[in-house]
Parts: sequence; structure tokens; C-alpha cells
Amino acid sequence: MKLLHCPLPCHLREESQSNSHNTLPSGYSSSSSSSSLTSQPSIKSLPSLSSSQQQLDQESNTVHHECISTLKGHNSYVFSLFLAGKYLYSGSYNGEIRVWPREPAENTTNIVASSSGAVKSLVVLDDKLFSAHQDHKIRVWKMESKNEINQIATLPTMSDRFIRLVSAKNYVQIRRHKSCTWVHHIDTVSALALSNDGTVLYSASWDRTFKVWRTSDFRCLESVANAHDDAINALVLSKDGYVYTGSADKTIKVWEMHKTERKHSLVATLEKHKSAVNALALSSDGCVLYSGACDRSIVVWERVADGGGNMVAVGALRGHSKAILCLAVVADLLCSGSADKTIRVWRRSGVRNTYVCLAILEGHMKPVKCIAAAVDSNNTSNYGTSYLIYSGSLDCDIKVWKIWVPSQ
Repeated sequence: MKLLHCPLPCHLREESQSNSHNTLPSGYSSSSSSSSLTSQPSIKSLPSLSSSQQQLDQESNTVHHECISTLKGHNSYVFSLFLAGKYLYSGSYNGEIRVWPREPAENTTNIVASSSGAVKSLVVLDDKLFSAHQDHKIRVWKMESKNEINQIATLPTMSDRFIRLVSAKNYVQIRRHKSCTWVHHIDTVSALALSNDGTVLYSASWDRTFKVWRTSDFRCLESVANAHDDAINALVLSKDGYVYTGSADKTIKVWEMHKTERKHSLVATLEKHKSAVNALALSSDGCVLYSGACDRSIVVWERVADGGGNMVAVGALRGHSKAILCLAVVADLLCSGSADKTIRVWRRSGVRNTYVCLAILEGHMKPVKCIAAAVDSNNTSNYGTSYLIYSGSLDCDIKVWKIWVPSQ
């Protein structure tokens, strides 16, 4: 692993990518990773929540940002990032998972785990790492020591599959004359999320389903079939238990678990985007949902009073010139990564329903596919807050950015 400062030129090699050819049930369609890079016209029906250029100039004069390092190590597209404790976890197209110190330092070595299938999503629970893959599987890894990571399970587990084999009701048809048990994903697993108490793991897939797994024994508890009309690209959970899924069918759906039946049911369908929804993020209090799509817009949704998890669109954030590929929330900031190779950092201003773009982070040579962010507690004061933003790109690099934002 090499660590370079950002001003150094990035030498990239062109890398071809072939999408997996999966056989899906009749009516299924799968969005490839390349299709999510295609930009569509912006949404004209929603008012812009972005501040004027004058306000942007005023804010940018007081906000300081810089790229403090570039993490070198991956030799394939960086598809996923996750922050946990003192470490940053990254996954790439060639199935490699790397673990980096959260604070970049010279002469640092990192743990490497390899598997088959591009790593589409990562989450960490205590000493366990869950990874979602393009080969339709979820893998579970254990951090044995500071320098060792080992795979301990693949979901669905062998025991979970075995107990479903007996009854015919446990089978779903995946194509003519072929079926499998409902615990299997049959296309790319695109997103993972943990419940607030860490007892269950949610997975979303291009097979149009999302599934619920118990983290104690890795058993599949539920599969919501035909959750969308096309591939599910994103999934986020609110602290009060609502599930939000974003799909290539241009919609976002809101789900709630019925406590008596222990099954999820549809609460609402959110429709404003004109193209595939690629990314979702929730505000810290769960009252605001952000969605990014190929239409180059970030739609801002606010929770309806006494409406459960239902949301209403209040406007859109505009500025990116190509598809929105990833979103991350830290404190009162929203970070967005795009196929236009930039990251934008947004903050809600004092004026209701108005957002200011605090910074545009430039340096990647290819689309920004994933983002993670955290407060930099070492450089925060009463006058402002410092943040660390990590971005992974199709240029195979991870960049670490530091941004200082004055208090409002």
C-alpha cells in the first residue's frame, strides 16, 4: 500500500469491465453498473433548493478544504466504503477488501481479503464485517486480530438452505423449469444496512427483492419479493424502523414491519425522479431523506407530520453535471459523489428549505462511486467543525479530504 499526497499526478490505466450475465425470472431486468453512469435530464418539476451564486461565494470564503492524501492499493474500481471505529473498509470490483487506518499515515500496511465477485456494499458489526457481492452472495468476515481477517460464513448458510429444502412452499421459480429456495438472492446484492440495534441485517438486490437476516446466527428471516419493478440499487434504515429502497424503476419505496406478523408491508411509494435511483441517505434525525439519480438531481424529501415513514418532496439540489452515484450524511452536512468526477458538500442554511454548496472537491480522474464521512474530532472547536470525507472512484483510488466548516 502506498500513500500519496493529492497534488501528485494520478496515473491511471484503462480497465474494461464486463457485467455479469444473469438469468432472471420472467419480467426481471437488471441494471448494470455502467448504466448508472448515464446522465439524464434534470427534474424540472421540482424547485431548486440550491442557494444563489452570491451565497455560495460567501460561504466558500469561510470554508476551508483540502485533499490530505490518496490511498493507493486497489488495482480495480473502488465500489464501496464503510467507516467503523478506527478503520476504513473498502471493497473493489475484483473482489478485494482492504482495511485502512481511519487517520492516514505514512508506512501503513493494511489487511487484505479476497473473494469472487465485485464488492458492492460493506457494513461492520462489532468484530464482524458483512460484504455484498456481484456473485449474488453475502459474505461474513471476522477480524481475528489487528492484522488478520477471515471468512466465517456465506449467506445463505448451508444450514439455512438445508432446512428449506423439504417443503415445496420454500421454492421460487427463477426461470422455466428451474427454481431455488427463497433465501437465495439470484442477482447482484447491491446494498446492505444494519438495524439500529444490530440484531438484523438487510440486503437489497438487482433481483428486485430485499431480505432480512438475523446477525446472531445468519438465518434469513424474510424475503420481500417483487419489492420493485426493476433492480434495487440502494437501501437505508431509519432509527424508528422504516426501510427505504431506491430502484432503477425510478421510485423509492417506504416499508414498515408489522410487529404482530413480523413481515414488512409497503407504506408509500415516492415518485419524482425521471431516471434510475442510485443512492439514498437519511439525515441524522431521520426526518429528511436524500435521493440521488441519473437525472443529476438530489431530491430532498421531508417526513410528513403523523405520516409514519412517508415523505414529501420539497425540492432538488442541482449542481452536478452528470449522474449522482453516492450520498453520505455526517452531522448537518450532505456529501454527494457523481459521474462528473466531483464531490459536493451541502449544508442546510438558516433559510427554510435552502441549501448551500459549501465545497466542490475535485481530484478524481473518473466517476466517484462511493463516499464515507465522519467528524474530525481532533480539529473541532467552538468556532467550527472539521470533517474527514473519504471518496472511492473508478480511477481505483481512495481520496481523503479535510473540510473545516464554521459554526452557523
